[in-house]
Amino acid sequence: MAIADNNINDSRPVIRQLDEGAINRIAAGEVVERPASAVKELVENALDAGARRVTIDIADGGKTLIRVTDDGCGIAGHDLALALSRHATSKIDGSDLLNIHTFGFRGEALPSLGAVGRLSIASRVPGAEAFQIKVEGGAMGKVRPVALNAGTVVTLGDLFYATPARLKFMRTDRAEAQAITDIIKRLAMAEPFVRFELRDISNDSPRTVFVAEAQTGDMFDALHGRLATVLGREFADNSLAIDAEREGLHLTGYAALPTYSRGSAVAQYLFVNGRPVRDKLLVGALRGAYFDFLSRDRHPAAALFLDCDPTLVDVNVHPAKSEVRFRDPALARGLIVSALRHALAGAGHRASSTVAGGVIEAMRPEGAGADTPRVYQMDRPSLGLRAAPYQTPQPSGFAEMARDYSGQVAAPEPVAESDPQDLPLGTARGQVHENYIIAQTATGMVIVDQHAAHERLVYEKLKRQMAENGVAAQALLIPEIVELSNGDCARLLDLAEDLARLGLGIEAFGGGAIAVRETPAILGEVNAEAMIKDILDELDDMGSSQTVQVRIEAILSRVACHGSIRSGRWMRAEEMNALLREMEATPHSGQCNHGRPTYVELKLADIERLFGRT
Repeated sequence: MAIADNNINDSRPVIRQLDEGAINRIAAGEVVERPASAVKELVENALDAGARRVTIDIADGGKTLIRVTDDGCGIAGHDLALALSRHATSKIDGSDLLNIHTFGFRGEALPSLGAVGRLSIASRVPGAEAFQIKVEGGAMGKVRPVALNAGTVVTLGDLFYATPARLKFMRTDRAEAQAITDIIKRLAMAEPFVRFELRDISNDSPRTVFVAEAQTGDMFDALHGRLATVLGREFADNSLAIDAEREGLHLTGYAALPTYSRGSAVAQYLFVNGRPVRDKLLVGALRGAYFDFLSRDRHPAAALFLDCDPTLVDVNVHPAKSEVRFRDPALARGLIVSALRHALAGAGHRASSTVAGGVIEAMRPEGAGADTPRVYQMDRPSLGLRAAPYQTPQPSGFAEMARDYSGQVAAPEPVAESDPQDLPLGTARGQVHENYIIAQTATGMVIVDQHAAHERLVYEKLKRQMAENGVAAQALLIPEIVELSNGDCARLLDLAEDLARLGLGIEAFGGGAIAVRETPAILGEVNAEAMIKDILDELDDMGSSQTVQVRIEAILSRVACHGSIRSGRWMRAEEMNALLREMEATPHSGQCNHGRPTYVELKLADIERLFGRT
């Protein structure tokens, strides 16, 4: 048997310098994951060039054709070849990678696209001729003259033809087209003063998929109009304007009312210095701001824009630039939570208008639609006639039926003619099924769930008392020792002060262990180790934790539920009106503790639609 010579090994790996084509294809794998990634890079280049109109044409979900046309500043003919070189860019000079004011800055997108597809760039700068250059699979052609009025047209055909293995991982044309649409909508929200148009030219009959006209006015008006286009009029009508600033961070945008929640996080759009991001810290802050108003299976809807000095945030931490890192993450998170909570508190008893829309749809008679014959009516009564019931007490007319039916009618109290407009929830007119208060407003009617509404009022009162008096802590006779890793232990000890304010007292016990010496008294007997691990899991998932506070407020919610007006209880007129007035004065009273609406408002026009009187 031969003995191998350890000093001679013919299979020793050889270090090689990869050729430029292989390098570009590897880089493309990071930058261009799918057609939507290519569209994102090209549209961002157009925006960085100062474009005011951007048109995107795609075919077969972007697999066979992507064309982006803009009216930006253009690229000079002598710069076209340089623009297709790796790490060549006009957006930074390389001296400061933190002071970035543009979408792109790495100079990787165009050479990466040219390495994996058939890329053509035609461009013209003002006062010069237009030129074109083509690249196929990394092979660059010559710069040639071309006919073009202004701006730039970038055409990418047969994406990934040079890397066939990547094509096997593409999804259906429809799925890829939807991903492109989502990218365009996000960029359209970031740039409300730019016109965007997305067209699908896959067959002989091209169709426009999405159009967002350029907005005018100040930033808030423009953003509101753009969100109405992108997210729908319902979001725009049921969202709250956000404008807050703290220590160099400025938060603007719109956040929806809790009653306008979604079943998933699909309606959450976050931007940092105008750049669309999917950042775990920001998502956790958004969730934390709403955690007291929504159940865990509901998600808030929002479009939030966080602006700051570029040196306060690092955008160069992800190949697709979809994640960022803040110099002071706690400051960013705190600003989002406090600004949203302040806006939600300012909304008072307001509930989303979609609640009434759902009621109208549910009550619509079968077969009612566009073909239903129109029913004509007399002119609508004047405001004075509509306000008359507030002025003159009327006999109930139904009092004799109170024993046979689950309802009662309250005689109206004399009210000044101008008062109804000053009472958003109106004046109680009756109670049905011993649970629902019927109130009349100046412009319609309101139906209130008495139990849900009073439950929220009691809950808010308990929270105020807890905030004023603090959370009582009970000392454990024998501290519970929880063994953790050194990293987890350090993270928890950093939160020791915050946890102590919630009644959870912890301290270091040596090594990776902590000692739990106090727990919130309101929680009763607590499995301290399980709670500590839940806190750590939430820190890993969201970057912050409300585990203790959530459990405390869950107890308060249950106390509020048991201490509120029960369903089935008869209420006097003065009790019903007192409940309505307290709802108007209490923040968040428009939804119960689980995010469901506490009342439904029907305008007179809505009621008339139910009876075809329109």
